[in-house]
Amino acid sequence: MNKKIFLSGVGGMLGEAFYKIFSKKYKLKCTDKDVNENWLEYLDFCNSENYKLLVEKFSPNYLFHIGAFTDLEFCEKNQSETFRTNTESVKTAVAISNNLNIPLLYVSTAGIFDGLKEFYDENDIPKPIGVYAVSKYEAEKFVVENCKKYLICRAGWMMGGGPKKDKKFIQKIIKQIKDGKKELFIVDDKFGTPTYTYDFAKNTEALIATNNFGLYNMACEGNTSRYEVTEEILKILNLENSIRLTKVNSDYFSKTFFAKRPNSENLLNKKLNTIGLNLMRPWQVTLKEYLENSYSTYL
Repeated sequence: MNKKIFLSGVGGMLGEAFYKIFSKKYKLKCTDKDVNENWLEYLDFCNSENYKLLVEKFSPNYLFHIGAFTDLEFCEKNQSETFRTNTESVKTAVAISNNLNIPLLYVSTAGIFDGLKEFYDENDIPKPIGVYAVSKYEAEKFVVENCKKYLICRAGWMMGGGPKKDKKFIQKIIKQIKDGKKELFIVDDKFGTPTYTYDFAKNTEALIATNNFGLYNMACEGNTSRYEVTEEILKILNLENSIRLTKVNSDYFSKTFFAKRPNSENLLNKKLNTIGLNLMRPWQVTLKEYLENSYSTYL
């Protein structure tokens, strides 16, 4: 408990996992605009002066910048707000990190690639294709080029947080099941790597504990499709014989999900494997754990 971490933007699905993993060994100050837990304090990290003052007052050993707008449609419709939150705030975090001479953790995403390749490792050059992706990649580049000491971890399709905080694919599917849908229309032309928030937080902790900094892909093992993930959900819930799955392409949902998305967001954890610190489990194992831990009383 000697070392301290300041975490900004941790009111969401990933922040919950970071709090539970890191609070075991570190003294934390957790902040967010949405104070939805008793362990959170209010901070709008877009207010650069307040951000600096609060971090300096806490005098941490590490600064974790977690929060971002991740709803792609929101980002397309609110470009200036997206760049202010997803890019400009990260520049403030870099300045704070450099000024205090402490490492900065920045969470990036598989979404910064154009999806034209089947798999992406850390040597591939990102080519973002939408507002969200550009905002995240611009922030990632700024960290690499300007931060004295940083850890960048790229996540795939994030899953975690349960019905209260999960706003991603898993919750959308479970919500349809809870609502009694007997047929689910699932895209089969998008590929990626699910990333369990708890595995992500544990692997981040391992990198920091071993003083391994730099840029790392950090997704669960195994690459898959949205359709296969849904198949696995029904299998885990013993619903494969009572709910019908119908394959559709992305155009089927184009009115609702109009933002461009890469066809492939498959990440390879090449650098984690190289240093022998890949703690990310197979996505099927973590999906089962996630559903059993977070949705046992929901359905």
